[in-house]
Amino acid sequence: MTTQPITRVIGMSEHDQSLMLPDDEYNQALVANVHPADWINPEPTGRYNIVVIGAGTAGLITAVIAASLGAKVALIEKHLMGGDCLNVGCVPSKGVIRAARAWAGLRKAAEFGLHIPAGVRYDFGAVMARMRKLRARISQNDSAQRYAKLGVDVYIGSGRFLGFETVQVEGPSGNRILTFAKAAVCTGARAAIPDIPGLQEAGYLTNETIFSLTELPQRLGVIGAGPIGCELAQSFARFGSQVYLIEAMHGILPNEDRDAAGIVEQQMLRDGVKLLCCGKYLNVEKTAGGKRLTVDSHGRQYDVLVDEILVAVGRIPNVERIGLETAGVSYDKNGIRVNVRLQSTNPKIFAAGDVCSRYKFTHAADAMAQIIIQNALFPHPLGLGYATVESLNMSWCTFTEPELAHVGLYERDATEKRIEVETYTYGLDEIDRAILDGEEDGFARIHIQKGTDKILGATVVAAHAGDMISEFSVAMKGGAGAKAIAGTIHPYPTQAEVNKKVVNLWRKAHFTQGTKRFLTKLFAWMRR
Repeated sequence: MTTQPITRVIGMSEHDQSLMLPDDEYNQALVANVHPADWINPEPTGRYNIVVIGAGTAGLITAVIAASLGAKVALIEKHLMGGDCLNVGCVPSKGVIRAARAWAGLRKAAEFGLHIPAGVRYDFGAVMARMRKLRARISQNDSAQRYAKLGVDVYIGSGRFLGFETVQVEGPSGNRILTFAKAAVCTGARAAIPDIPGLQEAGYLTNETIFSLTELPQRLGVIGAGPIGCELAQSFARFGSQVYLIEAMHGILPNEDRDAAGIVEQQMLRDGVKLLCCGKYLNVEKTAGGKRLTVDSHGRQYDVLVDEILVAVGRIPNVERIGLETAGVSYDKNGIRVNVRLQSTNPKIFAAGDVCSRYKFTHAADAMAQIIIQNALFPHPLGLGYATVESLNMSWCTFTEPELAHVGLYERDATEKRIEVETYTYGLDEIDRAILDGEEDGFARIHIQKGTDKILGATVVAAHAGDMISEFSVAMKGGAGAKAIAGTIHPYPTQAEVNKKVVNLWRKAHFTQGTKRFLTKLFAWMRR
């Protein structure tokens, strides 16, 4: 399915080289940006205001903002600049998802008066080439050259703490010793691999390796029905793979609103995904005919053969081999232990992103990086207040079709916190634009604190839910409340009208019968 590993990049690990398959012009351009073979690490000249280990989203944002403010900054990356998001996460996955939606759209073309003749050629290799091309283009934004021009000292190599104020970089151009006033650990996370009998022997893919495929696996097993598993299971089913999605819990996306997840699940079933939920006693065996999966699902045993297995059961923070113990930084299985200011047990060392956060999203890493900037470079005595993660109003989206987006509390969260809420739901099947688009499977749901118009949480299931959820996020962050959305003009016809419609349900519910009787009498008096 792939070409031979890249061997031309000195200092690039065998693992990283395997991620950059096939060795084509697009991946060569990518590597030239994010792990340049001829890069010479600078010679340190004095103490750094901040040293950042890890050039994923959190590290890049921390470094570039600090440098733009005039700080002396070092940024260390031993793998690929851009981190998971650029190389093996958000960017390649959304390129694949977009192509899968195009393929699925063709199958519905007759509904819109377009009749596709038999014999249409579907080219999975071209899908992946497009993804690699666009990933290489986007990688310019995260390149070593760009960050160096922006005033960051970029070090390609392994960073490891030697003490409370020093870091050693081991790179192809020799070792460097850096001293710092403050440091930020932004080393991210990696795919968790479950202890499943036979899995290691059979071999598997993760989000790190699946984007190196150039041929479509005719049969694909996906272990884990979280966001990554669902997005890629649906996409590969649309490309034509027979997909078996195995989940230990009931249904898909177990952490999401159950009604919302149910709508996504039904679409995935229509796309051909075979869901084996409540899966127990999963075993894997490598055979001559493929990789054999046996699992019990709802009291029935399944025995299926697949060509590839994708493991998508969560993430493990990267805390090993960076000298955290030497630096006095505590960590556990969930990552680096930080306080609300993102400060570790060494007050000079902070952490951000997947290595310390339960919110493993690119936008979360971005927001946390800005908290580090304020707390590390502008501490309270300098006149700025401390920033904390408690102030974050986190939203997220799973990019299936339809998309599922959420912000704030779920109803179950409010119940646990003993907060009384009123919940309202408005279906997309009553929104004109959604009907005309043929995208009426979905809804908007809000949770409003009882006795107020304060929005505590919202869920949107829609074709463009990731774009639509931000209206609720802004209202919640600004404390504007439901009345602000109800009083805002929304263009017609748009699917985002559902946001106003669902808020109007709340407004209508609070238009009491007593008020109506009073107004009826008032209007009668006015007529006289």
